[in-house]
Amino acid sequence: MSHTVYVTSTHGPRLSEPLEFSVPGQIEEDLWIAVDQAGQELLCQRLKNQPDEARTAFVTVASFDGDYEFTLDRPADGAAQGITTGEPIEDDAFVRLNTGYFDVEICSGTAQGEGSSKWGIRHFSSIEEGIDLLPSGNNAIGGFYGPFFTPENGLINPPEHTTVEIEVVEEGPVLYALRMHGTIPDGLLEELKGKNFTIDWRFTYGTPWFSRRYQVDDFQTVINGRSITNKITVGDEFEGGQGELVFDRFDCPGGVRYRAGDPYAGQLVEMVNETIASDGDRPAKFDTFKEMLSGDLESAHWDLYWRLFCSWEGALPEDEIRERLARVCSESHVLADLTDRPWIMADGPVDVQTVPHETIFPGAAQKTVEYHSELGRAMVWWTSEPSGQFQIVQRRQSGWVNWGSNGENECPELPVGVLIKTAYGQYAESWLEVADQLENAPGVTVG
Repeated sequence: MSHTVYVTSTHGPRLSEPLEFSVPGQIEEDLWIAVDQAGQELLCQRLKNQPDEARTAFVTVASFDGDYEFTLDRPADGAAQGITTGEPIEDDAFVRLNTGYFDVEICSGTAQGEGSSKWGIRHFSSIEEGIDLLPSGNNAIGGFYGPFFTPENGLINPPEHTTVEIEVVEEGPVLYALRMHGTIPDGLLEELKGKNFTIDWRFTYGTPWFSRRYQVDDFQTVINGRSITNKITVGDEFEGGQGELVFDRFDCPGGVRYRAGDPYAGQLVEMVNETIASDGDRPAKFDTFKEMLSGDLESAHWDLYWRLFCSWEGALPEDEIRERLARVCSESHVLADLTDRPWIMADGPVDVQTVPHETIFPGAAQKTVEYHSELGRAMVWWTSEPSGQFQIVQRRQSGWVNWGSNGENECPELPVGVLIKTAYGQYAESWLEVADQLENAPGVTVG
């Protein structure tokens, strides 16, 4: 038995590109060897989940430039080099993966309401660079927030306020795929209560990017005065330590169209100061937050800006949360759209730390990048549908960097179900070519 697989590819050379294909008949062996036209051997992993009973689906990875072909040849004999697991760092770690390109630790969360409670990727580095972009474990890549983490809903933070059950969908030397299952805690809005979600993650051996897809029970609500139907905020966080930035520039194709500053964040800080200075009959937890919030908020973790007003925390009565956050929203709406805060048309990358609040809100895009202007490292995102807006933060005081698919006042802008591919490497100069490759997957046919 032999089957030849034909690959058509554009947009330059591919490094360990994942290729899925299926051949007629049912094959039982988990690992096979394929041989390409140059005589190089490829390891092929039989998928655990087979979509067609009359065929057998495999996945492999290959490096090539242009059209390419290989032939499924024989079952693999003996141990195969590929994805491995390592010793985890965090207590709630589900798995630590060495993908041959990335070292990532995926956590299930602890639902304690703190930065260190988050599910998602809590440690992340490339093998070659060896620098953890999330060294403290107090931030995460892959959380999703809006419309739940909004003033209207009492700032319910899914990554911090719930845990996920993690299902291994595919496990082998070529592909490791998992699915997170979770239920979002109820907030203030009735229409957002009882919502379940899943997140599918895929990592392949040696590949400089990974993918994910978010599914959430149907919902419709109003955020920032706008009707929101099945749109979410996905947030990727990075940390360089106080005074340091993992990334110091943001860009997207054709230049960046954005508004600078974050009036909502400013109004929330003012409301924090007003609230902790006020008197009233409040739960005991209020005093705990009052003590934590008495220092320098400019250098504080972002969590301390909002946790005081989170209905999940119970530091304030719900009616007071509603009243105070309604005032924050009202003032933020006015400030966000004043004529002295115009849309800026930048022809090139934006130095985010030079603008108010070290925050910009760029307009719609499918391809975006954050990179370090001196070190050359870059994170590149491609989404299968555009996000209507983004929130980009590069805050040197705390060292916190954020990529979020939301607009002003935490308004979510990314459609549910969108495929996200995220690449990382020395791509500061070539990021657009990388984004084009993420968008244009090779075509695969079986002869």
